[in-house]
Amino acid sequence: MQQSTPLEDHAAATGRLAAITTLPELWRWRIRQSPDKEAYRHFDAGETKWASFSWREIDGVVDRWRRALAAEGFGQGERVAILMPNGIAHLAMDQAALSRGLVPVPMHAVDNADSIAYILADSGARLLLVDSDERWEEIAAVGQALPDLKRIICADMRTARAPAGDARLVEMDAWLNAPGNAASPSNEISIAPEDLAAIVYTSGTTGRPKGVMLSHDNVVSNLKAIHQRLVADGDDVFLSFLPLSHTFERTAGYYYPVAIGASVAYARSVKQLSDDLMEVRPTILISVPRIYERIYSVVMHHRAVANAIERALLDLTIAIGGRRFDAQHGRGTRLSLLDRAAWPLLKRLVADKVLNRFGGRLQVAVSGGAPIAEPVVRLFLALGLEVLQGYGMTETSPVVSVNTPDDNDPRTVGRALPGIEVRIGANDELMVRGANVMLAYWHRPEETARVKEADGWLHTGDQARIDQGRITITGRIKDILVTSTGEKIAPADLETAILTDPLFEQAIVIGENRPFLAAIVVLNAKGWAEQQARLATHDQRGPEAEAASLLRHIARAVKAYPSYATPKAVYWTLEPWTVQEGLITPTLKNKRPAIERTFAKQIEAIYAKRVGVVASSATMTRS
Repeated sequence: MQQSTPLEDHAAATGRLAAITTLPELWRWRIRQSPDKEAYRHFDAGETKWASFSWREIDGVVDRWRRALAAEGFGQGERVAILMPNGIAHLAMDQAALSRGLVPVPMHAVDNADSIAYILADSGARLLLVDSDERWEEIAAVGQALPDLKRIICADMRTARAPAGDARLVEMDAWLNAPGNAASPSNEISIAPEDLAAIVYTSGTTGRPKGVMLSHDNVVSNLKAIHQRLVADGDDVFLSFLPLSHTFERTAGYYYPVAIGASVAYARSVKQLSDDLMEVRPTILISVPRIYERIYSVVMHHRAVANAIERALLDLTIAIGGRRFDAQHGRGTRLSLLDRAAWPLLKRLVADKVLNRFGGRLQVAVSGGAPIAEPVVRLFLALGLEVLQGYGMTETSPVVSVNTPDDNDPRTVGRALPGIEVRIGANDELMVRGANVMLAYWHRPEETARVKEADGWLHTGDQARIDQGRITITGRIKDILVTSTGEKIAPADLETAILTDPLFEQAIVIGENRPFLAAIVVLNAKGWAEQQARLATHDQRGPEAEAASLLRHIARAVKAYPSYATPKAVYWTLEPWTVQEGLITPTLKNKRPAIERTFAKQIEAIYAKRVGVVASSATMTRS
């Protein structure tokens, strides 16, 4: 009997997925399709080893949660908030809630207490699953009234601290093992495609987050479109480390593996990501640009300190690898015989050693959530790793477009997925329409009407151009800086470029209604110490010399931009901006107004000086 090809298997799976309309239906279908294949892997801290679940076994876990949830007696459509790191508990509550007709409200595990309390109140959550009673106490201390919240489940409750008379509070294992659960119904509630599958709150870079209402049809249609575009299957292994409250990870790194029967390993933490990559050895990675930027910085730092031979080998590998990539995609001349002959050796000596940092089996790396700088993505493409940049937003479930391994232009975010329409509206704004577009914003009809037209077209707020079907994001309408000289600059592009220099960990560019641009940056402590030592050897000491050095680094990083887009002043710190301080979102995006308020005195000092004179500081005092 002739074996089917991967493409034939992919086509067959696409056909079988076509009839599925809701997420609980998708889950049941997957259990029937591959009950004994590995579904999930997580690190068991008690056993100090990785533990694995088959699809049949994980469904048994979900059933325990389903019965415990049914015992609460919540009505269909009520909200269940999940404030947990990625892992089995998060997944189990999500699937149990969906199967009971409840609406998950996933929240960022590292978000600040004020934001969490706001989301709980705004969503009217009836139940909260939280990682610890200590975390709950932080939320309660905000003082937000939460009259709808009837149950608080703590994954870790310290027995030395009783719940102080709060009858809502219960330890997770006790909740799952309650005597009455066995008699609770384990059946699923009838779900319609238009029913809510989640309320996902946007990061809120400029104000309070908004609840995006996503239906089962929104999410499932996006899964089907992704599957038509990307060839992945049940033999693939995902490493999950982006928060499951992020729609990108939720759709592409959680529900999509269910659809194709791939296994997912939950990373222990971002700090242990390097170790987990080597342990799990994923074949597919879903990530934001920062992960690729960090490895890029390591490579560039190694190049800076390497001897002449090592530096030449790396440069040659990148050059020949870049020509190979361009030739494969019809954007360059044919490879010379010398390039063809040299590549196998360079691959073994250089490229494979870098890519082994991902575990050695990685076939596809998808980047989304923010723009990735072209030098960063070109490095990995030259080394032979298919980094696929895509575009989406929470309001589109989220994927709108993505490059593919056989059609990859890293300067763009690829072509729109099947079934999704795109067009350019006024002010070069990208407009999107399709089954993946959200229902509305939760309890915000006026804001919904502002972004979603009656005929279904969604205003993305992003400026773009479309060339032969390829989408290029050119800026953010609200984030355009206009200097007092009339120049218009997209600060996010400059910030992305600055972060390609390993000396910089975080950066923001300012200059609205100012005569020139300035940068506020967080420096890499080790890199800055090395930089100061080099300056000292040339007898260049003090803030002015240090600032001039930093501005040279920034100028090199943004050299592709016009001269008026080069920051002329810099203020620096070694203290990172954090979610807890409200300076960045849980998805690591800058909260521009908050950062500008924090550094208001320093910004005024910069512009109080004449043009061209720098302002600087090696430490930061919070305002």
